Amino acid sequence: MNNYRLPYLIAHVLLVACNNTENKTPDIAVKKDSVQAPVTTALPAWALQSNIYEVNTRQYTKEGSFNAFAASLPRLKAMGVQILWFMPITPISVLDRKGKLGSYYAVQDYTAVNPEFGTMQDWKNLVAKAHELGFKVITDWVPNHTGADNAWLTRHPDFFIKDSITGKAKPAFDWTDTRDLNFDNKEMRDSMIAAMKFWLAVSDIDGFRCDVAWGIPDDFWKDCIAELKKTKDVFMLAEGDAGNLHRDGFNVSYPWDMFQTLKKIAAGKTNALAIDTVLKRQDSSFPAGAVRLYFTSNHDENSWNKADYGTMPGAEHAPFAVFTQTMRNSLPLIYSGQEEPVLDSISFFYKNPIKFGKYKRAAFYKTLLTLRASTPALATDASFKKVHVGDDKALYAYLREKDGHKVLVILNLSSKEQTIKIEDASLTGDPINVFMGVKEKLSPGHSFNIEPWGYIVYNYDAMP
Repeated sequence: MNNYRLPYLIAHVLLVACNNTENKTPDIAVKKDSVQAPVTTALPAWALQSNIYEVNTRQYTKEGSFNAFAASLPRLKAMGVQILWFMPITPISVLDRKGKLGSYYAVQDYTAVNPEFGTMQDWKNLVAKAHELGFKVITDWVPNHTGADNAWLTRHPDFFIKDSITGKAKPAFDWTDTRDLNFDNKEMRDSMIAAMKFWLAVSDIDGFRCDVAWGIPDDFWKDCIAELKKTKDVFMLAEGDAGNLHRDGFNVSYPWDMFQTLKKIAAGKTNALAIDTVLKRQDSSFPAGAVRLYFTSNHDENSWNKADYGTMPGAEHAPFAVFTQTMRNSLPLIYSGQEEPVLDSISFFYKNPIKFGKYKRAAFYKTLLTLRASTPALATDASFKKVHVGDDKALYAYLREKDGHKVLVILNLSSKEQTIKIEDASLTGDPINVFMGVKEKLSPGHSFNIEPWGYIVYNYDAMP
């Protein structure tokens, strides 16, 4: 997403209610027949119990470079991070630039590295080092629009949608620093796919997070993803909340509907029962088992909507973070600085380095990430059963199971203390309370209290 949220949110509502190699490479692909090969939305095996950490390179360090960020790899590895998503690493247009540094999402050149971050070799070295440590790497891709001085505007003006009055390329929505691409132009489509394949070939990344994926024709995505998968089993994350994106071949999509609901629960505007309403809505319009990117913050939500320091402030953050890590069909996301935590917006157009040093949430996240990686019960394809443990308007509890492994999650999504009463016989046992590190006996009739915004995660794998 570029910056202004209104047109995005309007489109989102409509969707929910119902889509030398240092710097250069040829910008036109070899033309091919548009045959929509079958696509698969199955996650690569390495992603089933994984997680994503979004990297804001510009703001991550004082230097704002690939080389400076590389020093954080061991710390993130120790915390349990597995997939690194880098916000766009391509050069930013100068024409109509917003602020001093501009938006990452106003792409000047699809096959070059932003010199603000370093060189192409620096990027390749970072990806190689990340791979050596066991990370997977994906980059943010911006196919819906370019920056206002992208090279294609001069070389291929027919790649763009023209203003009916001026005849010039028009901005996408009201994002004045961008120019809208024309997906009726097959040569542009082929060039876009070629640029994506360039990054797979040159730096061996593992996939893409696709910006404004909802705004691009389905048939493009079907062609594009099928073509990319000829190179490797790419991981594809769509910014969009629509079932058709999974049918197009995306592995994971954004659950904006759920995220907005979680914010309302945190603000006391609705209650925990609203989660079931969202799940029913999703089940009616998404393919079975569609994996969703659950989060409490990301770059858009932090910069423009005060997430999570304003939307889930204080104690409210923890139960929702547990929800993102343990919910059915979930692939959880942590945004740069949430482990500190950064309790402010991170600037989009100006230098605003994150001040790391306290890592107050790091142990909390490590506990969740380690549990997720260690038990199949939290894999994206593990079964899910909601269980009744008390007031369903306040308490949201569920059992995740796979291959004999079992995890019980109990969340108090309210500002009041609640009483938990174990009634379901399937919860019987002596599981480990993951955050307390002790065994607790659960049996029908057992009751106990949970604090406001409290959370309990029981791991039955640890039982003798």
